[in-house]
Amino acid sequence: MESSMVEAIRVSDADLQVYVHPSNANTIQQALQRQLSVALFTFNEGFDGVLLAYSLVDTNTKAKVLPGLTPYLCVNVKAKLLLFSPRQGMLLEGKVVKLSKESIQVVILGFCAAAITVEDIRREFRYKIKGGHGMFSSTSHKRHTIKSGTMLRFLVRSFDEEILHISGSLLPPHTGCISWLSKQETSEFPEVVPIVP
Repeated sequence: MESSMVEAIRVSDADLQVYVHPSNANTIQQALQRQLSVALFTFNEGFDGVLLAYSLVDTNTKAKVLPGLTPYLCVNVKAKLLLFSPRQGMLLEGKVVKLSKESIQVVILGFCAAAITVEDIRREFRYKIKGGHGMFSSTSHKRHTIKSGTMLRFLVRSFDEEILHISGSLLPPHTGCISWLSKQETSEFPEVVPIVP
């Protein structure tokens, strides 16, 4: 069973050691924030994900001086990290930004790119041009269309951590336009309205 977008985004408690230049000894809090800000929106092996946000929970004001040509201060920090960790087999959601007969380009969370090539698009979808704009339209369900601006649910095939690029798939039946899928789920499992006497 596939895991969802909710599992791709997680909060992690971290015990960090941050190295600060001695010139920042009087402004350690700001120096820590600068160092963590540099790590934003990049994949970090230590965190096993892309750092989206952080919150410093506790900073040990006692720093240890590390010897060397340029001595640094080692500061222990407790932080809460918001991480994005997509995995193969996860269902992700993103916005279609471009499509052609060969592929669909998607952006996830405004920074991570995904591509779904024609080999990974269900056969029921056919590419056509309507009103001067390209779109994929389902031959099974006329209202199920994918065009620029569509919010799309897709399966992760692979994730390139260096360039933050996802290779996706629309082969599973529960992938496609989110608004169309949500209407289908609602009609399959109609909401039960309790009768109040």
